[in-house]
Parts: sequence; structure tokens; C-alpha cells
Amino acid sequence: MGAVASGSYASQQPMLAFSARVAGDAARTRVVIDFEGKPEFSIHYVGGPERIIVDLSATAFGFPAADLAPRGLFKDIRYGTMEADSARMVFTTERPVKLVLAEVQENENGGHRLVLDAEITTKDKFAEMLKTQDWNASAAVPSADEVGPVVEDGVFTVAVDAGHGGIDAGATGAATKTSEKTVTLDFARLLSERLNKIEGVKAFLTREDDTFLSLSERVVLARQRHADLFISLHADTLSQKDIRGATVYTLSDRASDRMAENLAARENLSDQLAGFSIDHGRPEVADILLDLTRRETQAFSVSLAENVVKSFEGQVGLINNPHRQANFQVLRAPDIPSVLLELGFLSNAEDEKLLLDETWRTKVATRISEAVDRYRRRSLANGG
Repeated sequence: MGAVASGSYASQQPMLAFSARVAGDAARTRVVIDFEGKPEFSIHYVGGPERIIVDLSATAFGFPAADLAPRGLFKDIRYGTMEADSARMVFTTERPVKLVLAEVQENENGGHRLVLDAEITTKDKFAEMLKTQDWNASAAVPSADEVGPVVEDGVFTVAVDAGHGGIDAGATGAATKTSEKTVTLDFARLLSERLNKIEGVKAFLTREDDTFLSLSERVVLARQRHADLFISLHADTLSQKDIRGATVYTLSDRASDRMAENLAARENLSDQLAGFSIDHGRPEVADILLDLTRRETQAFSVSLAENVVKSFEGQVGLINNPHRQANFQVLRAPDIPSVLLELGFLSNAEDEKLLLDETWRTKVATRISEAVDRYRRRSLANGG
């Protein structure tokens, strides 16, 4: 595989790596390797194809190869001894990635584990990492203590997420056959434009064209850009064509009602439609992907939902009990208040007309912007 890039380690007996596991999806993947002692390691990136190189002190790999079978962001994982005092692991990735965590942690029952968290990045950022890395030193990777809430930057950032996209068209209009992915993107552009007119607010789109994004990618993109709010936009269909009006959903492990439960189940199938699936793995491994939303974040999400409902009342049609809860994967960012907004139902003829009407969309986007601004001002006043 080539020489160890960062200098040879002191000659020593190989340390046993006795267990390994991988869990993740198309946006973020975690690798955990258990060692009998505390391993030394260094990290580097290689292009053509994109790879992560992990150089280790002398290591005996004593786990079944199936334990490190590639999944998630990785399409190939190889490892082995380099020289008497060194070993190497090579992770070939499906797309440009970066490590957001690479550290050795102490196990409760003795020994240590190497934890690697890989996350999607852009081609430009990966190319920059290749140019700036020093092969005589390990690439800089945040430790667990450095990964957490972002320092207040003075800008209130909103991720506007147009539901569906690409191969996943979503629902279809009963009369016009307009796809949900088109309705949500058109509205997302309008809402983002309105939000960006508010002083101190910066909005961005998770997708800017007809592109498929996995549910996890949407969340990761929001976190990478330090979003303070996440708003996912949808326009579903129901078998009961007389039901119409907007609904605001927040995350809950238990759905507030059968309609919310069924809707969440359909929306969570989006990844499977495009061949993606979330590997839950052991709780220890999957916690970075599907952490339960912190109570504080959930309270903020509910506050935002209530602000949206308040803005809509008397101005925009709402269904009965307009604030509902369900287990939506796309709302699972542990540190970003998040809501899913059903603008209306494409299965209802009147809602469909409104969803395609520019005047109505402008009014709704304005109302949502006012709700976001009211939420932002209240959060600032409370020191949040």
C-alpha cells in the first residue's frame, strides 16, 4: 500500500484491534474500532478517488472482515500491516467527505476505541483539504469537546428545505398533475427571498434545483451551515380529498394522531425510494445520526410551530388541530429547532389551486417570515 506518510512509529509489539463496527448513511458515517491499548494514529486525505488514510502504530487486526464491511459513505475499506511498526487503514468514499471527529476514547471496561465520524463535504472543500494538508503532520480534526453548538455569529440562519426532489417526486396534484417536488421548491425560493429581506436573518436552500437529497443529507447540510432554524416544506395528498389547509409538525417519538403517523411514515420512505437506508447499528454507533432531540431544542421547535400557526390564523387556511407531532426523520437534528410545514394538500382541488397561485404563495411566505422574525426576536430577548 506504500510507505507510512507521517514517519515511522517506535518499534513495538502489535496492539490488538479486537472489534470494529460501521454505521451510517449517505450523509454521515461512524467507524468505531476497539483496541486493547491506546493506539497512535494520523489522518490524511487522498484524491482520485477520494480516500481517507488512517496510519496506525503497529496493529494486529483481530476482528472478522465483515465487521468493517463498507456502508454509508464508504464504498471500500481496506487495512493491513505496513512495516513492523506501522499499519494503515484506507477508506474509499462514495463522494467527497471530511472527518468531523477522529479521536481515541477510553472504554469503560478497559482498553480504548478509535472513533471516526465522516461527513459529506463539497468537491471544492475537499480539494482545499488536499492542497493545505501537511503530510508530516496529521490533518486537523475536531475533538469531541470541540464539536458542539456554534459560537453566536450575530446572524440568524434559516435552512429552508424543499421536500422531495430528483427521483422522489412526492405527491401529485389531483387536477394539474403537478409534482410536490416542484411546488415545494418554488415556495422554498420565495420563502428564502422573503426571509433574506429581514435584517439579521440569512436563509439558504438545502436544494436549489431538482436534486434528490437523502433525509440525513438535509439535516447535515443545515448543521454544516450553522442553521438556527430548519423549515421543511411539503404538500402531501390524502385519500380523504375533502381535507384541506396547512399543518405544522414538530418531532415526537409518538404521533399525535393517526394522520400524522401515516404522513411521517410516508415521508420517511423517501430514502428507500432512491435506494438509501439508515443503518441504526448499535446505539453507541448510531447516536450521532439519530439522537433524540434535546428537550430545549424541542421546546424551541414547539415555540416556532406555535408562532407559525398564530401567523396563519385568520389569514391562511388551517386544518383542525394545526400543530401536530410525529416521528419525522428530517426533524431529528439534535441542536436545531425544526418544523415540517404542510402548506396544503395536493389531493384537494381548492388547496391545489392555492398552492399554484403566486399571490397566495407570497402571502403565506410573508406570514411565515413574520413568524420566524417574531420567534427570533423573542429568542434574542430571552438570551437564546
